[in-house]
Amino acid sequence: MTGKYLYAQFTAEEGRGDIVAALLRGYGDDVSAEPGNVRFDAHRLADDRDSFFVYEEYEDEDAFQAHLATPHCAAFNDAFAPHVVGGGSTLTWLERVA
Repeated sequence: MTGKYLYAQFTAEEGRGDIVAALLRGYGDDVSAEPGNVRFDAHRLADDRDSFFVYEEYEDEDAFQAHLATPHCAAFNDAFAPHVVGGGSTLTWLERVA
């Protein structure tokens, strides 16, 4: 089985870091409950409370696509976009080192 790995980075609009953190907590609970999710870890940078880093891991591509199709994914993205610089995150795809 081939996993799907990524991290997302984004910055909250000034004064909205706590809103973004609250959204991430609820979303993280929903994503972690998905059958194909292995890991969802959301973090704030220690020296910049408006900057965030999220690591996600899924069992495979199908699990990731199922994640994208969930109602909570769409709801999160709609709620999240107005509170972050540029309206979204930068995704970086990873491969496991064998």
